[in-house]
Amino acid sequence: MALKIVHYNDPALRKKGVKITAFNAALRKLADDMIDAMHAAEGIGLAAQQIGQPVQLCVIDLRPVEAKFAWEYDGTRPPLELFMPLVLVNPEVIAVPEPTTTYEEGCLSFPQIHGDVVRPDEVTVKFKDATGHAHALRCNGLLARCVQHEVDHLNGVLYIDRMSKEVLALIDPELKALKKRTREAARKP
Repeated sequence: MALKIVHYNDPALRKKGVKITAFNAALRKLADDMIDAMHAAEGIGLAAQQIGQPVQLCVIDLRPVEAKFAWEYDGTRPPLELFMPLVLVNPEVIAVPEPTTTYEEGCLSFPQIHGDVVRPDEVTVKFKDATGHAHALRCNGLLARCVQHEVDHLNGVLYIDRMSKEVLALIDPELKALKKRTREAARKP
């Protein structure tokens, strides 16, 4: 079943995800369906809130991206193909506060709306995979940014919440138009 990605102003985007306790076939199917939806939308990350399900689950796939970043997965540096697409269940992020970088972010729930966001450049994320096995990923660059963006979603935080007032002012007309379209779509049967 194809999953529908919800857009800005959908209440699901502001809900904090419930911790996942059942690691079963239904969870694995949900993760697989989310990966398919992310790929279909040509995205690099997708959180459960973005498909209207407030649980602690997100997926990431940076294999198609030509960005420089480093990673250490469970203490080793395997090729990306061995652990991506990445399924993060109940992730906990520990950011290294400095240095930070500014990068123009986008979001599948905000089509065609981009803005600069300042985030720590390096994080460690502890999580479980869809089968319940525990992992730790230390990374920087775009991968660290993507992890922070998706985990923010799991806590009801959107990338626009991290933008400066000046950046928000630049995209305000686009945000208002998207908010209106989302409201109108919700009224349709």
